[in-house]
Amino acid sequence: MSAAAGLPGGTGGTAGGFPSVRPRRLRTTPAMRRMVAEHRLHPAELILPVFVRDGIGEPVPVSSMPGVVQHTRETLKKAAHEAVRAGVGGIMIFGVPKEEDKDAVGTAGTDPEGILQVALRDVRAEVGDDIVIMSDLCLDETTDHGHCGVVDERGRVDNDATLERYAEMARVQAEAGAHVLGPSGMMDGQIGHVRRALDEAGHQDVSLFAYTAKFASAFYGPFREAVGSSLQGDRNTYQQNPANSREALRELSLDAAEGADMVMVKPGLPYLDVLRDFAEHARVPVGVYQISGEYAMVEAAGRNGWIDRDRAIMETLTSFKRAGADLILTYWATEVAAKL
Repeated sequence: MSAAAGLPGGTGGTAGGFPSVRPRRLRTTPAMRRMVAEHRLHPAELILPVFVRDGIGEPVPVSSMPGVVQHTRETLKKAAHEAVRAGVGGIMIFGVPKEEDKDAVGTAGTDPEGILQVALRDVRAEVGDDIVIMSDLCLDETTDHGHCGVVDERGRVDNDATLERYAEMARVQAEAGAHVLGPSGMMDGQIGHVRRALDEAGHQDVSLFAYTAKFASAFYGPFREAVGSSLQGDRNTYQQNPANSREALRELSLDAAEGADMVMVKPGLPYLDVLRDFAEHARVPVGVYQISGEYAMVEAAGRNGWIDRDRAIMETLTSFKRAGADLILTYWATEVAAKL
């Protein structure tokens, strides 16, 4: 007996030497294919990452991410309205301060008048609870060295000193109106430390979307343009080694124990195996971030006529659903939600 014959829906019988079991019967028309599709995207599962930059009068295009801009406060509010109308589930806001406001400890990240906190108040006042407002909780956009934490005298990122800064950031972001905070720095213990800080400040209802497996990836390049990164060196001592998958499950167990409300894999396409592992083991919603380099590749190939851009977008997003994602951060969120 062949291996396939023992499987459900295997080769089955034949008629006159031709197959009697024909999977193609379920692919005959668009309506048939829609009806039997195993995985479907929904606008509410999509989250739109956006950038807001201090001190600009017009949106600034991100050259390596065609179609993406650094927003002004006013255009960010418009983008939030567009996302709401399209049915997008969430909006993740990244703040880009002025260069002169960056310093060694990321003061702009804890200043109530820093661009991210101001933008959170703007969006919350504009759309209220009509969309889940998420805030990036990391220091890299606000430090003059570009690292995600406080750097010690030997040039290393000090894990525990950084946790104290994250706690301060969490409080001001929650007070500014964020529904969800996204600690993305990959510091040990960040979820537990931030959770305690929020609870002690009376923000028990603010959720934590943990960047649980954030890999030290080559695909972050365009993002660093988008946030005006000042990175010196690399982040290999705190972001996860791309060669490791068991380590990702260890991070998952730690974040779960520390109180993460949602967990994330970042990047997306190169780590579908890790995403599948998370979907099988997590007891909270699992997200995936389709990052800037993934976006840029599809846009560049589409603009050169090498691939069908629209089909490629839907295919990549569907691959995340098939791997088990409950939530997808994508720069195409509003566009795709409107089509859905």
